[in-house]
Amino acid sequence: MVKPHPVSINLHQKSRVLVIDFDDGAHFELSCEFLRVYSPSADVRGHGPGQGVLQIGKENVSIKEIEPIGNYAIKLHFDDGHNTGIYSWSYLYDMGNNKDHYWQDYLKALEDAGHKRQTNDNHRHD
Repeated sequence: MVKPHPVSINLHQKSRVLVIDFDDGAHFELSCEFLRVYSPSADVRGHGPGQGVLQIGKENVSIKEIEPIGNYAIKLHFDDGHNTGIYSWSYLYDMGNNKDHYWQDYLKALEDAGHKRQTNDNHRHD
């Protein structure tokens, strides 16, 4: 089975949305906040099951640089200094396919932690 590869990756800085089109026709619009709070880095995910760290206050984070990693991934440099996550094509594809589910998990985790998100965000659900 051939895994999808991106044919275009475009950052819309004003809306803080990364738009990714894959060679199988999939089109994903992922907010910078969403990508930041679900960074695949050990800082965010932890070093084992149940060790993830909830990211709070990332509503207005932006991506300042996209660095290619071979032909399999990108590294996103965020304006809050975070830059250790390697986003593989399969990870980005999964994030796009399951965006609504993951977003709801994030909102629930924030609520459970007693944090209220700023409401003037640019997260898109389309």
